[in-house]
Amino acid sequence: MIGRLRGLVAEVGEEDALIDVGGVGYVVRCGGKTLSRLPAPGDETLLHVETQWSEATGMRLYGFLAREERRAFVLLQAIQGVGPKAALGVLDVLSPAELASAVAREDKAAVARANGVGPKLALRIIVELKGKPISDGPVATPHAGAGASAQPAASAAGEAVAALMGLGVAEITARRVVDQAVLRLGDAAGEAALIKAALQELGR
Repeated sequence: MIGRLRGLVAEVGEEDALIDVGGVGYVVRCGGKTLSRLPAPGDETLLHVETQWSEATGMRLYGFLAREERRAFVLLQAIQGVGPKAALGVLDVLSPAELASAVAREDKAAVARANGVGPKLALRIIVELKGKPISDGPVATPHAGAGASAQPAASAAGEAVAALMGLGVAEITARRVVDQAVLRLGDAAGEAALIKAALQELGR
C-alpha cells in the first residue's frame, strides 16, 4: 500500500495530478483545493496518499497535502453513502478543522455545501463524525449561556424528530425513539447525539 509520495509534479488535470517519482509516474486523484495548491510542473511536492482497491476500478490513489486531510477523508468514507468523490467534495469546502467545528456546532448547512452532499447525507455525516478525531488543532465548540437548559433540550429533541422524518421515519415513530433517547442520554443531550441514539434504536 502506498501511503506517501515525494516527487516532481509532471501534470495537473481537472481531477488528478501526475507525480513523477524516480521516473515512475503516479496518477493521484485530488480535490480541487489540493490541485490548486500544488506547485508548478517540474517542482517537488509531497502528498499523503490513501490507496484504495476495487474490482471495478483497480487501484486508485488519493492525495492530500496534509496528513489530517487524509485522515478526514478516511473517516468520511467510513460513513454509509459517502464515496471518494463526496469525501473530496467535503474537504474542498471545509478544512479538517472547519469540518470538526461544523460537527461540534451540528451545522448541517456547512457540510451540505459540498458537491454531491445533500441535506440527508450532511446530517448523517454530522451524526457519524461526532466525537471522532477529525482535526489535530483546537475545535470551536458551542457553549450554552447562563440559564439555558430546558428550552435548548426541547429544541434539540424537536430538531431530531424533524431530521428523522426527513430520513423517511414516520412522525409517531420518530417521536417515540427520540423520547427514548432523551430518557437515556438526559435533557442536556444535543441534536446529533439524540439522532444517533434514535437511529441505533431503529436499527439503522
